[in-house]
Amino acid sequence: MQIGAVVSVAAISVGLAFGAQAPASAQAAYGSYVGIGPSFGLTRGADREHKISAVIAGRYKFLTAPVSVRAQALVGSNVAIVPTVSYDIPLNWQTDAYIGAGVSIPIGGDTPVGNQTSFAIQPGIDYALPNSNVVVFGNAIISFDAYKRGGAAASLQGGVGLRF
Repeated sequence: MQIGAVVSVAAISVGLAFGAQAPASAQAAYGSYVGIGPSFGLTRGADREHKISAVIAGRYKFLTAPVSVRAQALVGSNVAIVPTVSYDIPLNWQTDAYIGAGVSIPIGGDTPVGNQTSFAIQPGIDYALPNSNVVVFGNAIISFDAYKRGGAAASLQGGVGLRF
């Protein structure tokens, strides 16, 4: 009888341990990364030209919340820094869509995101290549009141990053 009681207690313990687990939720299978790619200005600057730059992008993913801190440096004839905080929406195990809010800070003149500091939103998507540390990213930056003469600026960025 003692062996039967021990087996029963063990079976109940195992059942409680597995039954008490929280259900799985969809989270992307990757986190933070740093990457590089091109940036294309969709609006014309003060010199009436569309700006093209390189983008250096970084993302720090908070593992317990659907929030990330992102920063992009658009480097061309002038530089712009765009830090944002984003709300991340996992679409599947490899893909996150997100919307971020922050500020665009041009340094030195016309950039793909304007020529003066302004509020910016940043919608985008990140895709982690399966079985690797590679992330493909793409986003837009819309800067409001981005030009000294008035008006908004918009740019598209894309690239490849490495997870850390």
